[in-house]
Amino acid sequence: MSNKKTGEIGENIAANYIQKLGYKIIERNIHFSKSCELDIIALDKTNTLVAIEVKTRKTEICGTPFEAITPTKYKNIKSGLINYLQIHPEYKKYRIDAIAIILTPKTQIKHLKNI
Repeated sequence: MSNKKTGEIGENIAANYIQKLGYKIIERNIHFSKSCELDIIALDKTNTLVAIEVKTRKTEICGTPFEAITPTKYKNIKSGLINYLQIHPEYKKYRIDAIAIILTPKTQIKHLKNI
């Protein structure tokens, strides 16, 4: 399975997970530049805009998905959120979350809020 396919599977799992939590997905895979993409934009139950970074790994053999959110990656996510808020100034409350997905041996989901 390719990394792109693994990422798509993880994003779909994350989307289903947050919808079960009561989040409303607004957009997915919004690109602002080559290095700046927001995986999921959603509203939580309190109508807070949430930019969600999804990291998926087949296993944890080479480290956890959260380890892939480097300072540079975080800076790019933050930049994407700022760009999104400039286009959508109606959102006053916002945050960045991260969701880690491990696919095998059993699917695991970990959700960090307000990273």
